[in-house]
Amino acid sequence: MALPDPLPIPPFTRPVRGAATLPGSKSLTNRALLLAALGNEPVTLNGALSSDDTRLMAEALRQLGFTVAADEAALTLRVSGQAAAFPGGEASLFVGLAGTAARFLTALCAAAPRGTYRIDGVPQMRQRPMQGLIEALRQLGADIRCTGAEGFFPLEIRARGLRGGEVRLDASASSQLLSALLMVAPLAAAPVTVNLVGGVRRTFVDMTLRLMAEFGLAAVPPADTARFSLAPGSYRPPCAYAVEPDATAASYFQALPLVVGGALALPGLRPPGAGLQGDSAFVDVLARVKARAAGVLLTEDFHEISDTFLTLAAIAPLLAGPTRITGIAHTRRQETDRVAGMARELQRLGQHVVETEDALEIHPRPLKAGQVITTYHDHRFAMSFGILGCHDLHRDGRPWLSIQDPACCAKTFPGFFGLLETVRRNSLGI
Repeated sequence: MALPDPLPIPPFTRPVRGAATLPGSKSLTNRALLLAALGNEPVTLNGALSSDDTRLMAEALRQLGFTVAADEAALTLRVSGQAAAFPGGEASLFVGLAGTAARFLTALCAAAPRGTYRIDGVPQMRQRPMQGLIEALRQLGADIRCTGAEGFFPLEIRARGLRGGEVRLDASASSQLLSALLMVAPLAAAPVTVNLVGGVRRTFVDMTLRLMAEFGLAAVPPADTARFSLAPGSYRPPCAYAVEPDATAASYFQALPLVVGGALALPGLRPPGAGLQGDSAFVDVLARVKARAAGVLLTEDFHEISDTFLTLAAIAPLLAGPTRITGIAHTRRQETDRVAGMARELQRLGQHVVETEDALEIHPRPLKAGQVITTYHDHRFAMSFGILGCHDLHRDGRPWLSIQDPACCAKTFPGFFGLLETVRRNSLGI
């Protein structure tokens, strides 16, 4: 069902209660799609996310000759037909604004034995960093041509496989650059050693390496290193793989009780350390928020879980003191400049915000009603401020905040606003 644009957010007039069932992880679904394609037998992904990003990934694999059957009602994706993949000839792949699909497919096509592949996305995708991955793949023998600006989409890849060897990779702009290279490295003709230059978000690297092991690759290197060595090998994935609920999506519903009171169960969500997703550590951030004494500055480093920083920033106007969020400079190069965008939207709501290259410091002020949040076509702005809008500012249930372009949530969580309304109605006993 189409949502109004802008979408007024109905506040909760009673504390939240009940449960909310989360979709599968986007990060895990797209990684699992790639790793399933690198095996030799059919693989069914259960609990898979159905969203714009995962549909783009699945369709690109089909264009490359794989068979990907999607049953969105059953939340399954089945990957088969690996022997028929990369038949040669040419293919054009569209990745939209999906960073995972963009980086993973670039690496996959570079590792392919044959064929010419053109990869492009929306204009905004052409501004997202690709240079580190492109340079590393070229060092391994890939023929990659940037048909626009060097280091960015669109790309043309003339596949001839990867020869292996030792490379340097700067993945400071995005851990996806390293994850993409690591997942295809076993396809090279000789061992691949990746020397990491600069920092990287280790939680996502660990997710990738642990998933590679779960998909049957032997001798997976540890994540806490600057040098990754992978020998040529084969993936032997399970015939069925269960995708975890999305820990980043969980952050919105974990924050909801701080905004409206009450408690909300999230079935199937794994606690920090029990699953593959680093963003599960957001619950620890919330624990520190709750434990803070009134008026004390809370400082949190979000470098490893930066997809969740917007969740805390959006609800910061309701907290008991100023909030400083650090480790977020790299998010200026994601779907939009998330640091600058968050500062603008909070200021629109009357907040005092100090912005630096790597941090935001938010000092609560009375909220201004009647504002429409600009989302910059970024799903995380829509969902984060959707949670703030659940606050009953007028104490009578009247909406006071609206979200522009709410449909942008289709990127990773198409049913977000529907689920939020269901939770609200359940809390009212409707």
